[in-house]
Amino acid sequence: MRSSDIRRTFLDYFTARGHTPVPSSPLIPDDPTLLLTIAGMNQFTPYLLGDATPPAPRLTSVQKCVRTSDIDNVGRTTRHATFFEMLGNFSFGDYFKADAITYAWELLTRHYRLDPDRLWITVYTDDDEAVGLWRRVGVRDDRIQRLGTADNYWSMGVPGPAGPSSELCYDRGPAFGVEGGPAADPERYVELWNLVFMQDLRGEGGVKEDFPILGALPSRNIDTGLGLDRLAAILQDVETVCQTDLLAPTLALVQERAGRPFPGRDGSDASVSFQVVAEHARTTAFLIADGVLPGNEGRGYVLRRIMRRAIRHARSLGIDAPVLGAVTGSVVANLGGAWPELAAQRGLIEAVTTREEESFTGTLRQGGRLLDAAIGRARQAHSGRLSGETAFELHDTYGFPIELTVEAARAAGLDVDEERYATLLDAQRRRAREGGRGRDAATRRRTESYRELLARHGPTDFVGYTDDSTETELLAVLADGRPVGSAGEGDRVELVLRRSPFYAESGGQLGDGGRIRTADGALVEITDTRYGVAGLHVHTGRVGHAELRPGDPVLAEVDGARRAATARSHSATHVLHAMLRRVLGGHARQQGSLVAPGRLRFDFTHFAPVDQNELDTIGTLVDDYLLTDPEVRVWQASRAEAEAAGAIAFFGDRYGEQVRIVDIGDASRELCGGTHVGHGTQAGPVRILGESSVGAGVRRIEALTGGDALRYADTERRILAEVGRLVGARPEELVATLARRLDALATAEAALRRHRRDELDSIAGALLGRRRPVGAGWLVSDRRDDLTPAELRTVAGGVLARSPAGTPMVVVLATAQEGRAQLVAGLDRTLLDRGAQPRDLLAEAGRLVGGGAGGTGGLANAGGRHADRIGAALSRAEAAARNLLGSHPDR
Repeated sequence: MRSSDIRRTFLDYFTARGHTPVPSSPLIPDDPTLLLTIAGMNQFTPYLLGDATPPAPRLTSVQKCVRTSDIDNVGRTTRHATFFEMLGNFSFGDYFKADAITYAWELLTRHYRLDPDRLWITVYTDDDEAVGLWRRVGVRDDRIQRLGTADNYWSMGVPGPAGPSSELCYDRGPAFGVEGGPAADPERYVELWNLVFMQDLRGEGGVKEDFPILGALPSRNIDTGLGLDRLAAILQDVETVCQTDLLAPTLALVQERAGRPFPGRDGSDASVSFQVVAEHARTTAFLIADGVLPGNEGRGYVLRRIMRRAIRHARSLGIDAPVLGAVTGSVVANLGGAWPELAAQRGLIEAVTTREEESFTGTLRQGGRLLDAAIGRARQAHSGRLSGETAFELHDTYGFPIELTVEAARAAGLDVDEERYATLLDAQRRRAREGGRGRDAATRRRTESYRELLARHGPTDFVGYTDDSTETELLAVLADGRPVGSAGEGDRVELVLRRSPFYAESGGQLGDGGRIRTADGALVEITDTRYGVAGLHVHTGRVGHAELRPGDPVLAEVDGARRAATARSHSATHVLHAMLRRVLGGHARQQGSLVAPGRLRFDFTHFAPVDQNELDTIGTLVDDYLLTDPEVRVWQASRAEAEAAGAIAFFGDRYGEQVRIVDIGDASRELCGGTHVGHGTQAGPVRILGESSVGAGVRRIEALTGGDALRYADTERRILAEVGRLVGARPEELVATLARRLDALATAEAALRRHRRDELDSIAGALLGRRRPVGAGWLVSDRRDDLTPAELRTVAGGVLARSPAGTPMVVVLATAQEGRAQLVAGLDRTLLDRGAQPRDLLAEAGRLVGGGAGGTGGLANAGGRHADRIGAALSRAEAAARNLLGSHPDR
């Protein structure tokens, strides 16, 4: 059974049993506690918590997931992957354990036709109900095993929905491991399907067992996940997930590039490397298609790590030529039909992978040199060990796996302090966990208040699309995220209203500001509006006077000028996005935005600076299109209908099954919840200020809109007029006039530099003429406050260049300028060859003026803030010079 048939069979089965199919959510989750989507239930967390109502009580999906917790097992086991498709069925307060168990057993045994005698069941240690239900569908007692929290209690690893689980495992036979069921060998008895009985709310604590259960969820739910890769490996009778039709074409390409066959599941390094390259190529393609780009933190770091791991393993197979672009291309060709976003982003995937591989190839060379140098130092010190610090630096800075460092060290006859390496790595991970945990805990504590308000009062009734003021009720006053009974003058507060005209920050658009007034005169100036939790608008401001209490009737008024300026920027952003794609290509996808009153910032994928000609073209296209006065039309449809109509999703926005679409003429169609103008001419003009880089493959354009753009143009015009007045030229002549004057200035400055060099050369000759014999050589010393520190060095070098060959010479010069003392000392080649160092002459002098001495070669410097001590410092340097030349009286 091919993977496409497995997907279709699953969805058809559950659709026939009253489940509504929903599309996979992106790999970038709408959850601040998660970096990536790790399970099918992630997009349904608000339904499980009771924060939102699901579109139907029964849902089913095929969800894209990325987990890197078992990344080191990829290729070493038959079943682990960083990317996988999770087939899931979900119930929200509808059916529970009995139906979930019946559905799973029936689908696996009757529709996928797995041998019931090869299926094993694990249940949570005290879940007698689940054991009884498995017996009822026909599972023998000796095929049911009870396991503890680490194996059969599921959560996301952070506070949130959780519950006991039951897993269906398949016995792959003696060739895959020892007897004894899943408790004995999870490689032989591979987990296929996890049924989670989602009923608990877990608190803060460890990932596996160290966390409290805070209470029950609002309803008992079902969340299941069936691994497509693992089921495909069994149904297609292949050993590993990389040999299924999901990855076989990519694995074949890796074999072709390596010039040798995949050795199968033999445990060799080559077997692991073949699988890592193929599997990581799939993860890379899906992450990039969903908007993740390689970087040094967060999701970007996860992607970079996966890409670099694939490249390293390709090199270990002897593939020295670029390979990542080709193998991700095979993923797109193979899976683009099932996942259209892959095909749509083919060019972006190729560009990102090619650039990252080029960059990492250079990094590998640098890391290799560091490793070679460290091995050389260890040998020189007659040490048989490479330090854990070196191994950690190679891993952390250059992406070298510890295995590669150990292998290279062993080839050189050394071992590696892996214990110290592990300690450093664990400390780094602990710091990251603790930092994230602290931030997440504070966010969750604050969010808990919002959830209680949402549960008590329901979502905010947003009327801002049609009204900029409304009479409403003040539901809650919060201080530091917690409800309070009242607030007085000067208090910083958060307000929750029953009905609100204030737009809450979303999709890059800043939240509205304005005023909230009570009947008895209390006034709050609102500076920001945002979502506390989905559906709940939280208004931030400071109480101006009088007292504010929950339950007060209030008048909420949006700042109309700010709202209008923001709407102009938002509509302009949509048109800018459209024209960027027209000029640069379809790969120019939004990666982030800021929509503010009168200004915008737009981040997009592109791999080279946007030159001025391109910027000018984009700006002209934007303004010209807005001048045609296109209608801005807002309509609603299902997510599927919107996507079929060609709507583009804005990065970072939240979408439900029913979505709001904004059309601006025929140029732009985007899913968007923001506020907009009614016609294009209301959005312009747009003035692009410039573009810059914000990361690997991401560029940023900043622009002004409406009145702000006009005022900026006025300012530029006034500056241009003033510059013209200063140089005596009309605006149209200004560039040519300035060019002539700058050329003349450059010529004059070059002449001055030549003249000054001649002067300094003359000073050096004069000083040489006043040299004094000291001991066996010559000393030149002087204080020259007419010379800058740089000129002092030039003169000292000029004196040394003229010194007679074979006779030792020391030069010591000093200057005091702008309250600072500076000294220079120089030695000729005769003294340098004897091992003398000029900085030694200035050590005491430097301390005397409040600084230190330094420098390499024949010249050294010393300086400090005590210019009044320059005479004494020069005397100290002269004494050191005499001592160097010989402690004889001057001849």
